[in-house]
Amino acid sequence: MKKSLVALAALAVAGVASAQSSVTLFGVVDASISGYSSTSRDNRATVFPNAFGIPVYLNQGSVKVSSRQLANSGYNSSRIGFRGTEDLGGGLAASFWLEAPISNDDGQTGISTFARRSTVSLSGGFGELRLGRDYTPTFWNDTVFDPFGTNGVGTNLINTANNSFGAFNGTAPTPVPGVPNVSTSNYVRASNSIGYFLPPNLGGFYGQFQYALSEKNKYSPGLATPGGDNTTRQGRYIGGRFGYANGPLDVAIAYGSSTVGDQYYIGTTNKVNTLNLGASYDFGPVKLFGEVSKAKNKIDYEVTPLLGGRPDIDLTGYLLGVTVPVGAGLIRASYSHVKYDRNLPFDFFNPANNNDPKANKLALGYVHNLSKRTALYATIARVSNKNGAALTVGGPSFITTGGFTPKSSTGYDFGIRHAF
Repeated sequence: MKKSLVALAALAVAGVASAQSSVTLFGVVDASISGYSSTSRDNRATVFPNAFGIPVYLNQGSVKVSSRQLANSGYNSSRIGFRGTEDLGGGLAASFWLEAPISNDDGQTGISTFARRSTVSLSGGFGELRLGRDYTPTFWNDTVFDPFGTNGVGTNLINTANNSFGAFNGTAPTPVPGVPNVSTSNYVRASNSIGYFLPPNLGGFYGQFQYALSEKNKYSPGLATPGGDNTTRQGRYIGGRFGYANGPLDVAIAYGSSTVGDQYYIGTTNKVNTLNLGASYDFGPVKLFGEVSKAKNKIDYEVTPLLGGRPDIDLTGYLLGVTVPVGAGLIRASYSHVKYDRNLPFDFFNPANNNDPKANKLALGYVHNLSKRTALYATIARVSNKNGAALTVGGPSFITTGGFTPKSSTGYDFGIRHAF
């Protein structure tokens, strides 16, 4: 009888423990037939021979590089992950989230890293304190207010341009096949971060703050810094986001500063500061999206060079988008535009330096939901570049040698997405 009571008590304790904690396996498998083409053009005029002996030049027209692939992540990013929560009592909960990117088209990338997210957190009435690798506050507006969710050929140009604009300076780590590189940019995600999220019961208001450590050695005095450790601040990020969501309206503003380069020994720090504002409004028959963004790539000098140093480079952009529910499907469309301002003085001898590189993009897509977890989708997109901009929808880069200038990039995704 005593043994039976002990067994029943053990089962009861186990039942309480299982009710207070949970672990979930989740993921997305997304595959598409995708095509990409990048066209460059010779903008120089044909020159015919004349009596003054001017050299002959024949315009070369256009040249295109294209690729067709079985790709992944055209609608949602392919991934596999584990998340869990434990109720600590008193309103407190501990949780973890480990999420790995996968390339289901070739199987090359599996659970080799948890590069998409790897966090542990403590939450309660005060909000949530989250530690690890996570999305940056400034990226959220790019993806939440993009009808294409920054996936596939429809990804907005604000996100595409800022990804390279905010890349770390210096030599990138040697890539390892099948292992995502997590140390070349802080634009989408930041490693070694400390994040705080406001509690969800604030009448529709929400927000977060994030600080990511550079984890570099610092020497004192600075003259003792070895050449190989001359980047003591590169990788540091600080940013925040604040928004309001209630009913059909969602609006948020975000700011972030990423240290992309550092020469501590000679007293220079290279930062990219990003400010963006996004909003959406669901009218029912249609849902409208919009975002404006400005990023500044700047170098702070401890001692300003005699000629003033490198000017700041500004990247501005905007996005307009719409989704229209149609039965079990959803029509998606967006238009995005970006412009680079290099802040260069007028150059009479090099007129090309007087024109700011810029690009615009039009994307159109349709999603047909077969169930809550499975969908078919199709997307087409085109990017038009001007004045030396070289943005693509994905796939191969432009041919820029031999006098060719990037012109247009087109692409398509036709695929299936299954979530579990």
